[in-house]
Amino acid sequence: MGTIRILFLLTFFMTTLGTSMSYGQLKLDDQAVSDLQQTSQYAFVVSDVKHFKVVLNMYDVLVDNGVNVTDYEVITKGKFVKGLVKGSELEALVEKYISKLRITVCSVAMAKHEVTKDQLIPGVEPVPAASIRMLQLQAKGYNTLSY
Repeated sequence: MGTIRILFLLTFFMTTLGTSMSYGQLKLDDQAVSDLQQTSQYAFVVSDVKHFKVVLNMYDVLVDNGVNVTDYEVITKGKFVKGLVKGSELEALVEKYISKLRITVCSVAMAKHEVTKDQLIPGVEPVPAASIRMLQLQAKGYNTLSY
């Protein structure tokens, strides 16, 4: 329960401090790092650009503060999936993180918004449904948050 609270507070501060702050410079206290060391697997469901960027920056905060992160997945859904296509403004950002973490996209949202697998930024992987993927990761013991 403490880990979820810490993740919530971390996300709250990162979201409210604005995009001009370098999130990688956020220093977590020793207790937060100790609590977060209880797991090394994280998953997030996002449906907009703002939260996508927050979750990617949170990865940097965790790693920069010495938190062991073995698995980190960002599950995307809704009309946001249209932003994960080749040539989009997010392509450079995705390319920066794709070797460090996993970015998946809801196939239901892809079908609804007419995005094909071939159109996705390389490395972005379709999953059958965002909700099913999140349940699967929760069953595996991941710490999870949805935006």
